[in-house]
Amino acid sequence: MFRFLIRRAIGALVILLIISAITFVLFYVAPRDPARVACGKVCTPETLALVKRNLGIADPLPVQYWHWLQAVFVGRDYSSFGHCPAPCLGYSFHNREPVLGTILDRLPTTLSLSVGSAVVFVVFGVGTGMLAAVKQGKALDKVASSASLIGSSMQIYIVGVVAMYYLADQWHILSRPKDVPFTESVSGWFSGLLLPWLVLALIFTANYTRMARSQLVETLNEDYVRTARAKGLSRRTVFFRFAWRGAMGPIVTIFGLDIGLLLGGAIITEKTFGLHGIGALSVKAVGDNDLPLILGVVLVAAAAIVIFNIIVDAVYALIDPRVRLA
Repeated sequence: MFRFLIRRAIGALVILLIISAITFVLFYVAPRDPARVACGKVCTPETLALVKRNLGIADPLPVQYWHWLQAVFVGRDYSSFGHCPAPCLGYSFHNREPVLGTILDRLPTTLSLSVGSAVVFVVFGVGTGMLAAVKQGKALDKVASSASLIGSSMQIYIVGVVAMYYLADQWHILSRPKDVPFTESVSGWFSGLLLPWLVLALIFTANYTRMARSQLVETLNEDYVRTARAKGLSRRTVFFRFAWRGAMGPIVTIFGLDIGLLLGGAIITEKTFGLHGIGALSVKAVGDNDLPLILGVVLVAAAAIVIFNIIVDAVYALIDPRVRLA
């Protein structure tokens, strides 16, 4: 297992390097020159060259990428900003602030939004799917299946706006979403994120309900489950020790992908609810043509997805002994 995780970690590092290189190249395809934007209206060739040197984009593209890559591992000395310790993701072209510090300032909002909603949609989605599988063909199963179909067809930018209008503005049942640090006020943090959590859970729960139901229905008909019943084991033991465990593999897979995508920045969700997380930061970075910030956000998003894929592989081995044997 340890050797397998080491191989996956090395592969993840290679993937991140490839993603950073592609992002670096795509930035220079953009028609807008960040140096000319920063130079202002009255911009002479001498001033433009000075701005490019200050931004660190005067060198050829391969040299710029090599300097940026070195800074990530060993730090970098900037003529305008001084020494940037590793891991250094550079300084923003727009506000001259450290990219890593800017991302870390936005990370708690994205982390709270992602983890909180994940807890809600996994608990309700898997729980509802389990009940639907046990009550297969009955009223509860039909209601859960219909509700999951409707939920999977909804879009966050529609449900979110409608929910804010009625639940927060008209009926005053919930507070409007807002950024409140957990360390500042636990109640304010909870109430400010409760509405986004519920809306995300409404949409994501549908997928987990359908997945859990279909997997459990299939697993309950497996030979080893029927053998466990024939041995006289209780229904609860058969369900949780054999059937439930065997059905968790695909659910763990989609959960790892979903939580990785949410941690990488739920762009539409954050823009819909006016939250200032990594997703909103990425939109701003693209609008400002801010290469260091774009690279930083892309790396964080890619790293979140890659890391959770590795975690999913490790959890697979804990759930299914056949994976450990392989």
